[in-house]
Amino acid sequence: MPNQDQALIDAINRLADAVSGNLEKAPAALEDSATAFVYDAESKSLRAVDHVAAPDIGLLMGIDRAKNTLLENTKRFANGFSANNALLWGARGMGKSTVIKAIHRAIVHEKGAQAPALVEIHREDISALPALLGKLRKSDRLFIVFCDDLSFNRPDQDFKALKSVLEGGLEGRPENVIFYATSNRRHLLPRQMADQESATGIHPNEAMDETIALSDRFGLWLGFHPADQNEYLAMIEGYLKAFDLNPTEDWRHAALEWSKTRGNRSGRTAWQFVNNLAGELGAKVGF
Repeated sequence: MPNQDQALIDAINRLADAVSGNLEKAPAALEDSATAFVYDAESKSLRAVDHVAAPDIGLLMGIDRAKNTLLENTKRFANGFSANNALLWGARGMGKSTVIKAIHRAIVHEKGAQAPALVEIHREDISALPALLGKLRKSDRLFIVFCDDLSFNRPDQDFKALKSVLEGGLEGRPENVIFYATSNRRHLLPRQMADQESATGIHPNEAMDETIALSDRFGLWLGFHPADQNEYLAMIEGYLKAFDLNPTEDWRHAALEWSKTRGNRSGRTAWQFVNNLAGELGAKVGF
């Protein structure tokens, strides 16, 4: 019996050593070879993303000014120079989040492992932004922190967290981090929410101005406006060429009808039309 007990103890010790060895060999998330991560605020950890769905930057049309400005800003950051946080605001479906991912894809293609990693933080976790930046600050890598459709479900926490990050606080924004956000609104808080918050203040006008002017703390404001008819058709034509789709009938009339049923002409509407057309032609498209 003693020999059996000792054999069991030895087996347990070997298993513990094996597990410990595997843990020591596991790379830290920040040093992972992945180029994109999603931040889990609950566990305060980063999950690597194997594939980011993003088109070639040349396929994004009708947003040239915003696209080129953000591309230059991102290149400066990737090369170690000064760059600004950016707020992308405006019409829905015009590629605000897509252009961030497409630019990141272009930078990764150009610089490889030296490119900044893209880190997405969900809008409902924005109060955890300071904790995320504290984590990223410890790494030697560069990071683009990205929040899509930024809004404030809990203004007392979320607003203060974002304000502290944009203004820097005592430590300042980490030099290896830049922050990009998208919003359908130029001013991040709805007017009624700002009014409600200011109503409880000692100086209501000052409180409202501070709340609405949060977007002023972004160095870059990039506006995205609805596409006109020519831009909308050019978007579709670009996708048709990129995916080698050759409809036999005139697709332009169908594309305009498609946009009318959705009440807008946008990059999202154009992509949805191309998806539908590809299905009709027995093809599949995607990034």
